[in-house]
Amino acid sequence: MPVLERHCADARFVKNLALEQANYFRAGRGPSPSPAERQRQLAEARQANPWLAEGSSSVQQQALRDFDRAMAGFFAGTHRRPTWWKKGRDEGFCIRDVKVRVLNRKWASVVVPKCGEVRFRLSRPLPKSYGMGRVTLDAAGRWHVSFAAPQPSIDRERTGREIGIDRGVATTIATSEKAMYRIPSPAKSTARIGRLQRRLARQQKGSKRIRRTKAEISRTWARITDRRTVWIEKLTTRLVCDYDVIFLERLEVSNMVRRPEPKPDPGRPGEFLPNGTSAKAGLNRVILGSAWGLFLRRLQEKAAASSVTVVLVDARYTSQTCKGCGHVSAENRKSQAVFSCVACGHRNHADFNAAQNILARGLEVLAPAPGHGASARVSPVLPAARTSEEVAA
Repeated sequence: MPVLERHCADARFVKNLALEQANYFRAGRGPSPSPAERQRQLAEARQANPWLAEGSSSVQQQALRDFDRAMAGFFAGTHRRPTWWKKGRDEGFCIRDVKVRVLNRKWASVVVPKCGEVRFRLSRPLPKSYGMGRVTLDAAGRWHVSFAAPQPSIDRERTGREIGIDRGVATTIATSEKAMYRIPSPAKSTARIGRLQRRLARQQKGSKRIRRTKAEISRTWARITDRRTVWIEKLTTRLVCDYDVIFLERLEVSNMVRRPEPKPDPGRPGEFLPNGTSAKAGLNRVILGSAWGLFLRRLQEKAAASSVTVVLVDARYTSQTCKGCGHVSAENRKSQAVFSCVACGHRNHADFNAAQNILARGLEVLAPAPGHGASARVSPVLPAARTSEEVAA
């Protein structure tokens, strides 16, 4: 769709120009323009450049507002500093004053500036009111439109059940009730991506064939992402429906996937000792492919909307602690799957043992303070849902 692609290009150009301007003034060349001043400069640029005036003024103005919001998040310390928006990666724009018309059970249409009504498939219920709509183009060449709306609540009844969840590599999710869930394996798709990348290396740059190969690689990655997303959505919905309190270990995933530090060789200046970079890179790929962060985020969003409590507990030594006697030792973990306590002989699957330890620690967090109750268990009639931050406080 040429009009949609033009809107993406305009939004990307305007935001990159604002970022370049902010970087220029950041280097000590004077104060950065205010949001109102930038909007005035955009109006002057549209008058001076007919090619820019051909685009939608509302799309370009909203792109500047998006940039201002990104900078405000950076100065507030909640987001990183904005970087350059790149063609083929950051493709999207916002629609103000959204007008949606439902056509039937499967299709609806939204009015896009300078394009008119554009049909889209209804993949989920539409919100009751519309603020803005965001149109994006993914790497697989698929157009999407999204509308801001709160997470809908899940129709459920209180069960009085609690569960501990251990996130792992070999088994993505292991529960304290001895259930295992593994994220769909991308082995076949990654093998196909490898073949396509080898084909890509042999093709001439700028040719039609290389563009088709790149598009096929992007579509394959999109299928992998879609399968993972559907798996997470189904599993998180099931957990929220079945349990009133869910305990997980607090994991710093960004720290877990860091590259190992180089080890200089003291005997040979300028040389380095082996530091296991290749093995760590393989482990990092598996950790990122398990989508631990997305699983936690979607679980917290659905739980908060459905009066379910999600509590994050300390993850240290959960895989080395015996659930039977509490003995902590690295020798308890015989292998990835086998746990055998050297003190009491308790045996269990290592992931199940860790999940049960997470459940026990979570119940200690929720236990009443001394003098305020004798039971450490959570009552079947639970209080109002609390976030993990409120529980920790």
